[in-house]
Amino acid sequence: MTERKGIVTFKGGPLTLVGNEVKVGDTAPEATLLANDLSPVRIGSLRGKVLILSCVPSLDTPVCDAQTRKFNQAAAALGNDVEILTISMDLPFAQKRWCGAAGIDRVRTLSDHRDAAFATAYGLLLKELRLLARAVLVVDKAGKVQYVELVKEVTQEPDYEAALAAAKKLV
Repeated sequence: MTERKGIVTFKGGPLTLVGNEVKVGDTAPEATLLANDLSPVRIGSLRGKVLILSCVPSLDTPVCDAQTRKFNQAAAALGNDVEILTISMDLPFAQKRWCGAAGIDRVRTLSDHRDAAFATAYGLLLKELRLLARAVLVVDKAGKVQYVELVKEVTQEPDYEAALAAAKKLV
């Protein structure tokens, strides 16, 4: 498995990403995640919709909380052809609890806790922490990656406007 060192940092300290880098133009790698009810969700099964994949280390942290809330607010203006997924290593039960407490009703949370299949397929596994790096990807209806932002410092927020603009172009 490919390892890339120093691409991202956590509070200034360099971390190692595990997995192959996903780039614009690539077919979105297949991975199976767990929904809040423990049912499997394959990324490939979501073709036909524009996907915003919002990857966060843990919903129970301020920046991840803010990121998910921001995309939840933006979802209403995107219409039914866009699905926003927040993906983390949090347990599905914790994701469900957090969504209920935060009033999240338009973003779907999915867990990669079991085997980090998504994290490694997308090159976003933080080796030292076994968490996802902060990233946003936009995938078109045919399953091609059209936008990628890997946030260099894990404690910082992504460029929401750029990701939303990329998604709007595909609807």
